[in-house]
Amino acid sequence: MNQLPNIITIARLFLVPVIIYSILNGQLMLAFWLFVAAGLSDAVDGFLARQLSARSELGAYLDPVADKALLVSIYVSLGWAGFLPDWLVLLVVSRDVMIVGGVLLGWVMAMPLAMDPALISKANTAAQIALAALVLAVAGSGFEAAAAVDMLVIVTAATTGVSALGYLLRWGGHMGLWTLPGGGGEASAQASASVSEEQGKRENP
Repeated sequence: MNQLPNIITIARLFLVPVIIYSILNGQLMLAFWLFVAAGLSDAVDGFLARQLSARSELGAYLDPVADKALLVSIYVSLGWAGFLPDWLVLLVVSRDVMIVGGVLLGWVMAMPLAMDPALISKANTAAQIALAALVLAVAGSGFEAAAAVDMLVIVTAATTGVSALGYLLRWGGHMGLWTLPGGGGEASAQASASVSEEQGKRENP
């Protein structure tokens, strides 16, 4: 039972290519309901992890990977099919690539940055999910909701840009590129000192 949340997360990963295939083949209502199922599975695996005390290191990595894979794939697919503007897809994908690249670089340099989502990042995720769901529902049902879609496009673009900038400022402060109010430079200085100490141990065993 302890592995049930991870199994649900892996199942959500397997839904990604099915949703992409549905979108690219014009089966948009099917894609919508699969997207809803994927969203519900995200809530369920988190609930089970808490209730069963089954939080694990594997789950901590799998869950955000599944979420990113789902959203990025849907945005690229909707952009390819002409249901979302190319510039918005590029903005969403670029933000996620920047975040993943920053995390990997931090790990390589032994200066990992704790990934605690800011409020704007949570708002951005909510906006991205709402826009993807609305576009799939509208395109699949033929219901007219152009004004709502346009409004969500603007909200999604704005929150994506602001959250990307916020992450860049935080990451740069952590890596010592600049000093931010609140001690971002202190954290990076401590991390740098740890790296220097480790290098010294290797050079002088």
